[in-house]
Amino acid sequence: MDSAQIDGVRRFNRTVTERVGVLHDRYLGRDRPIGQARLLWEIGDSGQDVRRLRERLGLDSGYVSRLLRSLESDGLVTVEPGRRDRRIRAVTLTEAGRTELATLDRRSDELAGSLLVPLNDGQRARLVSAMAEVDRLLTAATVTLDDIDPESTDARDCLRSYFTEMEAVLPTGFDPERSLLPDAGELRPPRGLFLVARSHGEAVGCAGLKLPRDAPAEIKRMWVSPQARGLGLGRRLLTELELRAAGQGRTLLRLDTHHTLEAAVSLYRACGFREVPAFNDEGYADHWFEKRITATG
Repeated sequence: MDSAQIDGVRRFNRTVTERVGVLHDRYLGRDRPIGQARLLWEIGDSGQDVRRLRERLGLDSGYVSRLLRSLESDGLVTVEPGRRDRRIRAVTLTEAGRTELATLDRRSDELAGSLLVPLNDGQRARLVSAMAEVDRLLTAATVTLDDIDPESTDARDCLRSYFTEMEAVLPTGFDPERSLLPDAGELRPPRGLFLVARSHGEAVGCAGLKLPRDAPAEIKRMWVSPQARGLGLGRRLLTELELRAAGQGRTLLRLDTHHTLEAAVSLYRACGFREVPAFNDEGYADHWFEKRITATG
C-alpha cells in the first residue's frame, strides 16, 4: 500500500472529524455524543429493529445496547419485541425523540450550510461533487463478500431479484424452470460456492461458482443490485471467483450470458474472457465465454 495514499486518507479524516464537530461530546450543541445522534437518524420516523441497526452501522451488540439504554433513559426511544417476530427487538422514537430528531436535522442543515457559505459557487459545486465521489468510493470499500449457503435467505432474495430483472430485460422474458439453474448442491463446497456482496448488512449482489470434477469451473447467476452498480462490484465478484477457482487448481473458467446484458458482456471482455462456441444448452444464453487462469492450489 502506498504510504502517501495512507497519509492522504488520514489527513482527510482529521480535517473532516474536526470540521463537522464529532470530537465533541455535545454533537451539534445537543446533550449527546455523535453515536447517539447517529442512532436517532437510523431509527427515523418509521422505527427499526436492533439487528438491522447493528448491521447498518457496523457496531457490536454491546455498544448498540448501551446507546439504546441511554436514549431510552432520556425518554427518546422505546425498545420492545417486534410485532412479527418477538425474538427481534424493535426500536421506535417517542414524541420527544421525534422532536429531538427534528432539532438534529435543523442543526445538521446549519452545519452543512456553514461549510458552503465561505466558498464561491464554483467551489461549492466542486466540494459537493467531490463529497459524492468520496461517498461512492467509501461505500464500495465497505462492501463485503461472504460465502453463504445457496438456499439461505440472502441467497434466495438475490436470486429472486436476479430472476425478476431477467424477466424485465430479456426479449423473451425469463422462466427459471426453463433455465439451466445449478442445483444448490453444485454451489456448496466441495462442488462449488456461492458469494453474496453486502453493503451495511444488506445483500446487494451475488455470484455462484461451479467446480465440477469433470468439467471447467463455471460462473453462474452473477447479479448486482441496481442501487449498487457503479461501485465496481461486478469486477470484484469476477476477480474473487477467479481466485477461488485458481485456488482449487482450475485452469479454465467459463460463463454464459445474453447479448441484451451489454454491461455484463463488456465487463467480461474487459476482464480477459474471450468468446467461444456454445458449451452448454442454456436457452437464455447467446454468448459463451472462457478465460485461461493460472492454478494456485
